[in-house]
Amino acid sequence: MIKILGLLQSTMKEPTDYGWFHLLFWAIIIGLTIFLCSKYEDSSAEKLKKILKIFTYTLIGFEIYKQLVFSYSIVDTNIIWDYQWYAFPFQFCSTPMYAGLIVIHAKRESTREKALAFLATYSIFAGLAAMVYPNDIFVTEIGINIQTMIHHGGMVVIGVYLLYSQIVPIKLVTVKKAAVLFIIFFLIALLLNVIVYQVGINETFNMFFIGPYYKCTLPILNIIYEQTPYFLFLLIYTLGFSGVACIILGLAGIVKKTFTSANNKTVDD
Repeated sequence: MIKILGLLQSTMKEPTDYGWFHLLFWAIIIGLTIFLCSKYEDSSAEKLKKILKIFTYTLIGFEIYKQLVFSYSIVDTNIIWDYQWYAFPFQFCSTPMYAGLIVIHAKRESTREKALAFLATYSIFAGLAAMVYPNDIFVTEIGINIQTMIHHGGMVVIGVYLLYSQIVPIKLVTVKKAAVLFIIFFLIALLLNVIVYQVGINETFNMFFIGPYYKCTLPILNIIYEQTPYFLFLLIYTLGFSGVACIILGLAGIVKKTFTSANNKTVDD
């Protein structure tokens, strides 16, 4: 048992931003994105569901591994079980797992559309933010580093695919649909922060980094958290994330227009 648990926590030299490990996964992400967009551009609803199943259950599988690894430590020959509440799976970057489950299992088409819109806007932003600026997401555990790269990289791959294939339309209404799910996730995170603290778990449980009991540590937002009233911070947080989602959609529109113009020019020539 100890050998198996020890193997799950196998270590490596902590990767650096844009070192070989980081760049390797960038190459994998780009390759997977090109493959998915070229091979499944005109996917049927059934094929889309299969793609989302692979994406969602891969993320969930790695998340289960992560939760296990963060639940124990090995001291000499003793296994010490001590769950790390900061790793609870409801940070903003965890939400694509739940959005994927909604797409797969929701009965109402409007609900699925909101989840797909979320994956193509808010989710792709979070994935890109982590991939472009890893900051402190790398650790010394090999498996956790692989998990975080697959998790955040997968968010980018699926988001780009949904926009490129036009499964999610590049229209303002997309952000409106995605915002509904974002607000729901936001309120759940806020409620969890309050409940967990009130029941006496005084570890750093701060989902979405919006809890009233612990400081926000996200870049820029940490300054806003310290300099503004709490309610204003929450408002800026929601508007800021929604604004970035609009930017993602706008950039997708620019890229689409550029490619369309280039293709039309090639045909005319």
